[in-house]
Amino acid sequence: MTQDYSVLSINLGKPAIHEFAGRQINSGIIKRPADSPVMLYKTHFDGDGQADLKNHGGPDKAVCVYPAEHYSYWETTLARKLPAAAFGENVTVKGLAEQDVWIGDVFQLGEAVVQVSQPRQPCVKLALKYGIKDMVLRVQQTGFTGFYFRVLEEGYVDPRPVLKRLSRGKESISVWYANEVKYRDSGNLSAIEEILREEALSESWRESFLKKRDRLTNV
Repeated sequence: MTQDYSVLSINLGKPAIHEFAGRQINSGIIKRPADSPVMLYKTHFDGDGQADLKNHGGPDKAVCVYPAEHYSYWETTLARKLPAAAFGENVTVKGLAEQDVWIGDVFQLGEAVVQVSQPRQPCVKLALKYGIKDMVLRVQQTGFTGFYFRVLEEGYVDPRPVLKRLSRGKESISVWYANEVKYRDSGNLSAIEEILREEALSESWRESFLKKRDRLTNV
């Protein structure tokens, strides 16, 4: 059974020097909606990039996705109107929040086929962009993180495509649940074991949960 979701924009941006909170920062967080079809490769959209390749990008984090529904919350909380791609996401999607998407879910995005690999981990550049020191913590506490796709099949993607879910993750681990265990229930050994059973979990999150498990079992 397939399910369709509306993509409001495909957003692209190369690393550049930006002034955030009085500091010169090299970042790819500033992105703008595409106006023509764009090629999605195994590690990135054509015309997109990241400055910090240690914490961003790579096969498990090729595409950053953010739910459009969260924008109203953040506009109220931050008391400002937000632009497109306000969270540095490549895909702004409607109707697909963290509770509704599982690690391992497979989607058709234009000609490309993608798979959910992990929640998005907000970085300090988001805090610098908005001049809010605890922005990263706020994102983690709300669970409004967004998530990442890995690319299973490359292909062209229209500026406002339909995102079609083709199959679901094997272990029914939602992005929301993975966030809950990582940030608020990190001592829950059975939950950690449950998440580790999901083969589609990204390498970096697997390593993080393996370390948590080792600490809990070696006390």
